[in-house]
Amino acid sequence: MKGTVAVMTEPGKLAYEDYELPEPGQGALLVSVVRTNVCGSELHIWQGNHPTKRSGVMGHEMVGRIERLGAGVETDYAGRPVQAGDRVVAAYFLTCRKCAACQRGQFALCANAYKFWVKEAGEAPHFHGSFATHYYIHPDQYFYKVPDNVPDAAAASVNCALTQVYYGIVQGGLRYGETVVLQGAGGLGLNAAAVAKQFGARVIVIDAVRSRLEKAKQFGADEVIDMAEHDTPEKRSRAVEALTGGAMADMAMELTGVPGAFAEGIGLIRPGGRYVSIGNVSPGRTTAFDPGQLTRKAIRIIPIIRYEPWFLDEALRFLSRHIDDYPFADLLDGHFGLHEIGDALDRSASRAVTRASIVPGRSRYAADGESPL
Repeated sequence: MKGTVAVMTEPGKLAYEDYELPEPGQGALLVSVVRTNVCGSELHIWQGNHPTKRSGVMGHEMVGRIERLGAGVETDYAGRPVQAGDRVVAAYFLTCRKCAACQRGQFALCANAYKFWVKEAGEAPHFHGSFATHYYIHPDQYFYKVPDNVPDAAAASVNCALTQVYYGIVQGGLRYGETVVLQGAGGLGLNAAAVAKQFGARVIVIDAVRSRLEKAKQFGADEVIDMAEHDTPEKRSRAVEALTGGAMADMAMELTGVPGAFAEGIGLIRPGGRYVSIGNVSPGRTTAFDPGQLTRKAIRIIPIIRYEPWFLDEALRFLSRHIDDYPFADLLDGHFGLHEIGDALDRSASRAVTRASIVPGRSRYAADGESPL
């Protein structure tokens, strides 16, 4: 039996290749891809902004159904029994537990995290990314069973967007009654709004796309700031000042991937506040920055890359508890077939969709608002 992978041959170009489905080794499993989303990381690679990845199998934000279990795989990483047919989500990186970072207990910084990230399809086991019909989950790659009440369209965003911001909010120390400003209302920002709201914070969201700001209100935003109306950093800072009665935000989160947003964020935060940076992941893209303002305001910068892998289960349980409180499934507003991944990437880059989702087996693009499948 064969499966198909979408291979980026160079930035901006895709090809499709077929391979025999591998038998998973000890501690591994093979899943069929139910849904996989376009994340900002794929856009960086697709647009040629990644420092090293110029070709290979992309895709990581996904939910899959177990097809084959390797020897010794009887439970997920929380000890729940699993079998063929169960839906699971997996951390998109490895945790080797042996490198210097892991030995310091910093699993999110594992030196071998990306051992199988965007590898060439010709290298076994071939199904290195989720832009494919199947995905190979390796030993040391944490995975968890999806709760029955969580639909596929909501589960697909857990292993990156939701868990990433959940971890960032915890690391930022957000407390009940504080005010947080979220820069960006894409997949990261909308998930962050829901989590921050459930943490008891007052949530302010900034974005340039009106439809995203409207959706942010559905995900718990108390106030939104439209960049079309507040078209300079100074105006946006004054808007936050007005909304907070001059106090400014206790914490802000950079979720855009735009370098200029980082420099701007310092001006939105109170003295002694915290700034969590998640969106800017491409080295070499710079922006003018005022370090004196950072120092005088004594703001703590908290950069987040990946997450401690057990936070994936925390995020799943959060999603299960609040599945009826926020329209998580509606985050995916563009649905594509496997052979329409290039279109999904391009429409995501142009912000024509907030979060594009690929459903293998789907034969055509579904317009916004159309029911998937």
